[in-house]
Formats: sequence, C-alpha cells, structure tokens
Amino acid sequence: MTLLGAAEIRALAEKLDLKPSKSLGQNFVIDANVCRKIVRTAGITSTDIALEIGPGLGSLTLALMEEAANVVAVEIDSRLANQLPITAAAHSESANNLTVINQDALQLKSLPVDPTVLVANLPYNVSVPVFLHLLEILPTLRSGVVMVQAEVADRLAAKRNTKEYGIPSVKAAWWAEVTGTGSVSRSIFWPAPNVDSKLVAFKRRADVTRRIVIALRGIWRRRGTFNRRRN
Repeated sequence: MTLLGAAEIRALAEKLDLKPSKSLGQNFVIDANVCRKIVRTAGITSTDIALEIGPGLGSLTLALMEEAANVVAVEIDSRLANQLPITAAAHSESANNLTVINQDALQLKSLPVDPTVLVANLPYNVSVPVFLHLLEILPTLRSGVVMVQAEVADRLAAKRNTKEYGIPSVKAAWWAEVTGTGSVSRSIFWPAPNVDSKLVAFKRRADVTRRIVIALRGIWRRRGTFNRRRN
C-alpha cells in the first residue's frame, strides 16, 4: 500500500481539471503521516467497517484501507467519486474492499453495509449537521475521529459551564462522549484553509436507545395531558 503525498494530490487534481471548491469545503490532506495518525487515533482494527465522508482525492481513504476490513466512502462530487476507485486500485491490493457512494451525506438514509467507525475530514461548512445526522441514522457507528474547524471542535467537545458550551455540545453529547484529541497544522492541506483545524474523537453512549424511549414517553405524557385539558 502506498499513500498519497502533495505531488500525487496535485497531479490528480490536474488530471481531473479540478479546482478545489470552497462551497464544497474541499481542502485535501497532503500529508500521509497525518492520515496514518488519524487512523491510529481512531483505533481501527481489521474487523472494522470504516465510513468516510468527503474522501476527496483519497489520502485518508488509502490509510483506512490499510487497517479496516472494508471502507465506505461517501463523496458528493461526481468527479472525485468516479476517480477514487481508480486511485485505490493503483495504490492498494485490496481495492475491492472499497465502496464509493456518490451522494450528499446529509441525504443519506442508509448504507449497503453497517459501518462500525467514522473517520473523516468533514467539509467544514456542514460538519456539525453531517456529524449529528450520521450518529442519528447509523446506530452501528460505535466510535470514530473527525477533523473539523477548531472552533467547531471546541464546541462539540465542550462541557457544561464553559463559554464554548452550546447547542452543538448538547446535541453531540446526547449521542456520544466527545473529546478533543489535538490540533492539525494548516500546512497539511491543499489548499491551506483560512482557519485552524482539530481532531475530535467520539464513543457512542450505550444508553442512547433507553434515553430516547424515556424522552418519547415524556412527550407522549405531555401530549396526553394537553389533550385531556382540551377535552
């Protein structure tokens, strides 16, 4: 397995006549060592099915394929989605273990397999909605590591009674235990973003299902009380 470096990333972009799109949050990771570090931080094993959102040109994808049993990559840009299997075949002997889905992650309702771990450089303009959406619709996701804008990372991992604590913190904490796991240099991206980045790790809460049932019962009780008052 060989991973992609800065030269390979730029060559692929040139081949596709690709100019990174701000609207799609396209900042491609060009440091193979950082990709391997992210995969190690996620604790991926040979039995995991890894889900990646926004794989771009495949830097992190190839690192995931080194460790996971299978990788599912969801990419909104059709040019990148079509190129990714070709890149995987050129760099890996296990290219058949990669499934690429050309779709907006926010529109996902299901996947052909049940992923166990999420590892992604999430598009910064939609990172929180995507993260929360995946935790909601994919109950088999037990853990993962995502790279997001530093400010967003601080909010997702914030604890009560801190200035960063807010709605993203509350929503993320409902589904998982979220912690910050370090900063990432702007220099590992092409093009370099105008904001700082951080890694966030999460572990799904085992009691989510029970807490959802309790919450729904509370809603039903309140509705019943309201209906009785109206009658």
